[in-house]
Amino acid sequence: MTPERDNVSGMSPSEAITPGVYSADQAGTLVDLIDFMAAAILLHVGAGGIAFSNANRIDILVQHGNAADGSDLTPVADIDVLVDGVAPAVIANGIVRTIAAPKAAADIQKIGYVGGKRFVKVTADFTGAHATGTPIAATVVRSRAALRGAA
Repeated sequence: MTPERDNVSGMSPSEAITPGVYSADQAGTLVDLIDFMAAAILLHVGAGGIAFSNANRIDILVQHGNAADGSDLTPVADIDVLVDGVAPAVIANGIVRTIAAPKAAADIQKIGYVGGKRFVKVTADFTGAHATGTPIAATVVRSRAALRGAA
C-alpha cells in the first residue's frame, strides 16, 4: 500500500438525496460536517424524464446552518461554493444548478462546499409539469477528517 495514494481513510460519504426517480420536490437530509475540513456535493442526474425548459426545470438548492434541527438554515452564497463553470455566475437563493435544457444522458456533477457552517442540506426543487420522473441523487462527501479513519 502506498499511503500517499490513500483517499479513503480521511473521507466519509453521506446520502443527501436518496437515489430515486422523482417528479416532485425532494428535500434532502441534513448532513453534519463536524470533524471534517472539506466537503463536496456529488449530484447524480439521469436522463431527463421530460423536455426541460425554463418553465419546466429542476433547481438544485444548497442550504447551510449550525443548528442540528435545521432551524437556522440559510441559502448558500457565492462565497460558500466553488464555481466550476456549470454553476450560475451568481448564486441566488442557494441555487447552485438549474436543469433547464434537454438532458439525454446521465451525469455526475460536483459542487464544492467551502462555507463555514456545520450542516448542509441539498434540495431538488421541481418547477412546472413533471409527469414523468427524472432520476436524481445527491451525496455529500466529507473529507480531510480531523481524525484518521473516518467512518
